[in-house]
Amino acid sequence: MQESVIDLNTPDGVMNTERFVPDGPGPYPVVLFYMDAFGVRDELREMARRLAGLGYLVLMPNLYYRETRRFVLQPGEAGMDILRAMMGRLSIAMVQRDTGAMLDFVDSDRAARRERIGAVGYCMSGPFVIGAADRYPDRIAAIASIHGANMVTEAPDSPHRLAVRLRCETYVACAEIDKWAPPAEMAELERQLRASGAPHMLEWYPGAQHGFVFPQRAHAYDAVSAERHWQRLEALFARCL
Repeated sequence: MQESVIDLNTPDGVMNTERFVPDGPGPYPVVLFYMDAFGVRDELREMARRLAGLGYLVLMPNLYYRETRRFVLQPGEAGMDILRAMMGRLSIAMVQRDTGAMLDFVDSDRAARRERIGAVGYCMSGPFVIGAADRYPDRIAAIASIHGANMVTEAPDSPHRLAVRLRCETYVACAEIDKWAPPAEMAELERQLRASGAPHMLEWYPGAQHGFVFPQRAHAYDAVSAERHWQRLEALFARCL
């Protein structure tokens, strides 16, 4: 596998992005991998490698590039305050611009198949994959939101408001124990997905907590549920890309 860090020019600056490519001539279908709130780290790199191992070119951007090229969580509550502030300063509109920069890069990358692109987002990036698919409906063919947070808000660009316009296939994985995605809100999101007429699946993971896919999150990791989410991603992208 080939791994590299590329700098992509966006309207807001230079976004350092990690690129994972299977060995071989390609071209490969592309998956955009949007990080969770804790930023790009080895745990996410291992997940990106697993996707690339299935035959995809994976791009994983540092969405905090406007503030730092490398986010490291500081210990204690002070560190969490910094994290929450950085997360709060990101918006769907910002990440839509970032997605445009990644799509421009894909168009110039000989190892990439540009026709049909997938995206997966975890936690804070659940809304971002919906925003990306809404902004680029002719490019993004499949998206997955894995224990996405804040999917129903009062904002004009709330994910549930965008969901009704989606044209791509959408998969939403919901942890049963997740204060960031309560059942009533997920029911509203599902109503809007159904109204879109596009293929979709919203699936509950019984007994799972927010963050269940991350092996290093000892309090939340659920190996069975994590593997189930991988099976869903593999099937989604094999079907659509």
